[in-house]
Amino acid sequence: MSGPYEGEDVRREIGTFAATSIVIANIIGAGIFTTTGIIAGFLPGPGWVLACWILGGAIAMAGALCYAELATRMPDEGGEYLYLSRLYHPLLGFLTGWTSFFVGFSAPIAASAMGFSEYLFPSFGGALAGIDPVLVRKAVSIAVIASFTILHWFGLRAGSRVQNVLTAVKILIVAGIAGAGLAGVGASAGGSASPAAGGSGGAFAFGTAMMLVMFSYSGWNASAYIAGELRRPGRTIPVSLVSGTAVVIALYLAVNLFVLRALPYGEIGGTIAIVEKAAVAALGPWMGRALGILVAVALLSSLSAFIIIGPRVYFAMARDRLFFPFAARVHPRHGVPGRSILIQGGLAAAMVIAGSFEQLMVYLGFALGIFPWLAVAGIFIARRRGIGEETAVRTPLFPAVPLFFLAVTLVLMIVAFVNRPMESAAAIVTVIAGIPCYFLWKRVVGGRSDAEKY
Repeated sequence: MSGPYEGEDVRREIGTFAATSIVIANIIGAGIFTTTGIIAGFLPGPGWVLACWILGGAIAMAGALCYAELATRMPDEGGEYLYLSRLYHPLLGFLTGWTSFFVGFSAPIAASAMGFSEYLFPSFGGALAGIDPVLVRKAVSIAVIASFTILHWFGLRAGSRVQNVLTAVKILIVAGIAGAGLAGVGASAGGSASPAAGGSGGAFAFGTAMMLVMFSYSGWNASAYIAGELRRPGRTIPVSLVSGTAVVIALYLAVNLFVLRALPYGEIGGTIAIVEKAAVAALGPWMGRALGILVAVALLSSLSAFIIIGPRVYFAMARDRLFFPFAARVHPRHGVPGRSILIQGGLAAAMVIAGSFEQLMVYLGFALGIFPWLAVAGIFIARRRGIGEETAVRTPLFPAVPLFFLAVTLVLMIVAFVNRPMESAAAIVTVIAGIPCYFLWKRVVGGRSDAEKY
């Protein structure tokens, strides 16, 4: 095939350590630094908070185990786009890529960049007196997006090295806080990690808290998106997904122990910068400023991981002539979908200029929760059809693991719709809006389906 949609094979250059780093970096973002304080406002005691994080970790691990099977059955670029196209219909694959392009990756990139500038600005704000702080934050955010976009445009070799370093720094930051939690640092401040009564609770409050916790765990499927660029995918995919998720679960629980021990429970609810507040209480006022800088560095790791993963989805779609032709182009020298990387960076920068992401993240979480659910359900289809049997790494405790994931995530999506109907409805409308676009694209451009490919 020739012409603007002609795709090329990307290079298999990513090893197990780099793939695991991408999973860890993709999961650990702003959520762990903000979510505990918010969910504490819904729950009656610290025991409930820990229960949320434990259940969230179990859901994420179940999803990672299921994706290990899906990705080894279909070890190519695209993640859910590939799985849904092949297992159900190309329309569903198109819709996951459609949603990912407009909000799934660009919005988190923008949010991570804005989080970076928000944490960094208080530390250096005194040197910028007289300058509009909003403009400074936006300028810093756009500069960060541009820098990492260019870095990853130059290829995976340099980009993955930077990703490894940033992820290592992030792990050290979170591990330091987690170690303080496990060592009982800050316990004298009057906090307690044991169950306690007080406030309002109930199933609906717990479900609302779980929505936010699952947002903090999102990214457990990261290495599945770049399966076509992994060396020895049969080993690298399951190891990176499972080990990366396990590391994050352990770190998240320990960080929460630190927070719950450092602060009285009555002071936690409604606090967004909860880790900083806990550090100040446990270690002194100077920790607030120092922690702000450290968290800013940690957010760079998440931003970098999103920039790596997103273009691989668009690449897989464009290769099937179901997306813009530029996305199928692999840079002849750097071996990456360079134009996709650049366009995604531009869209993320535009989102920074546009304004706040508070409601967008709720909307985003609901929209993207649909497609992993369908993908995990597709394991039953893949097994029935015998797809990739020779390369598959089977999900343990089948069918209990996928059924657990499907049942719990479905309940959480229902809770999300009841609790936030406007944002949830907007997410559904965004997904549905892609349906006429798919058929128009097929008619005008002549896209081919995964069914035709395979």
